[in-house]
Amino acid sequence: MAFRFHFTSADLARTRVAGSMASMVELNVAVRVLQDRNHEVRFGAWRRTVRGRLGPQARMVLDLVPMHGVSPGFLSPPGSRSVAELLEGVAATPAGRIRADLAGAAATRPLPGWARTLGEDRDLLGRLVEALGHVHDVLLAPYTAAAEDVLAADRAARGRDLLHGGVERLFEQLLPARIRWRAPVLHVDLASGLDRDIHLDGRGLLLVPSVFVTGAPVVIYDTGPQPMLVYPAHQPAGAGLSAAPPADATPLGAPPALAALLGRTRAAVLRTIAQRDGCTTRDLATALHISAASASEHATVLRAAGLIATLRDRNTAIHTPTAAGLTLLAAGTG
Repeated sequence: MAFRFHFTSADLARTRVAGSMASMVELNVAVRVLQDRNHEVRFGAWRRTVRGRLGPQARMVLDLVPMHGVSPGFLSPPGSRSVAELLEGVAATPAGRIRADLAGAAATRPLPGWARTLGEDRDLLGRLVEALGHVHDVLLAPYTAAAEDVLAADRAARGRDLLHGGVERLFEQLLPARIRWRAPVLHVDLASGLDRDIHLDGRGLLLVPSVFVTGAPVVIYDTGPQPMLVYPAHQPAGAGLSAAPPADATPLGAPPALAALLGRTRAAVLRTIAQRDGCTTRDLATALHISAASASEHATVLRAAGLIATLRDRNTAIHTPTAAGLTLLAAGTG
C-alpha cells in the first residue's frame, strides 16, 4: 500500500526542492502535530505553549485538519508568498473547488455539519480564513526564524545529494524507511495507508522539507502547478522549536557565546559559510588556509552562539548560516 509517483524524463527535469518555507503547508502539518501526543521531546514544549494561546476560533481549523488522513486541499495553497497573500488565495477559492475538496475529505472521515455550506456561504468561509490566520499566528509565526534555519540546512544537504549522486541519491536519502526510488516510479508509504498511482505527466514533483513532519511523509497531489511531497527535514545540531524566541524577541539577543566571535578568523568563517551553499568543515579549512581542527572549533563556537546550524551527513558536517548569523553579517558590512 503506497502512493506511486510515475516519472517521465520531463518530470525528472522539473522536480526540485522548495526554496523557502511553504507556510500554509507547514501550518497544515503543525495542526496535525498539535493534535498528536508523539515526539514529546521534540514538540512537547511547543504544544504546551501554543495550546495556551489558541482562541476558540481555532476549532474550525482543527475540525477540518485531522491528526491523520485527508484535509481539504484548498486550506494549504503552495508557494512562498506572504501569509496574507496565501490567506487571500484561500478566501478566493472557487465554490466548486471547495465542494470537491470537502467531498474528498468526507470520503475518508466524517466532517462537521457546518462545513456542508462552506462552498456557498462566503461569510462562513471568511470566518474560516480568519481562524486559519489566527492559528498561523500562534502555531508557526513565532517559530519561523528557527524553522527557516532548519530548512536551509536541509536544502544544503539535498544539494549535496544531487551533486554527488544525482536524482537517485536525492530520492533515496529523503526518508529511506518510507520513500523508495524504483525507476521510473517513486514509492511513498503514508501514515494513512492510502494507495494510489499519480502520473505526473510532465509537471514534476516539488519536494518540500518540513520541521513538523516526523515519521511519515505527507503528499499533496491535488494542487498546482505540481504535486508536493512533504518530507521531514534533517534536524541540525542545536536546532529545535523549544528554543524559538517569542514573537517580540529581537533577532540578535546577546548570549554570552557571542563574545567569543571577536576576531578576524571567526568572522571569516561565518562569512565563508554564508557565501558557500553546503559549506563543510573541510571547505572552511581549504578556503581560509587553516587546519580542519581549527575550522571545526570556530564552527562550534558559531553554532553555540546561534549564528550557524550544522547538519551531519554521514561523516561530513554541513554548515549553514542562521537568520541571526545573516543579520550580524549584514550589520557588519553596513
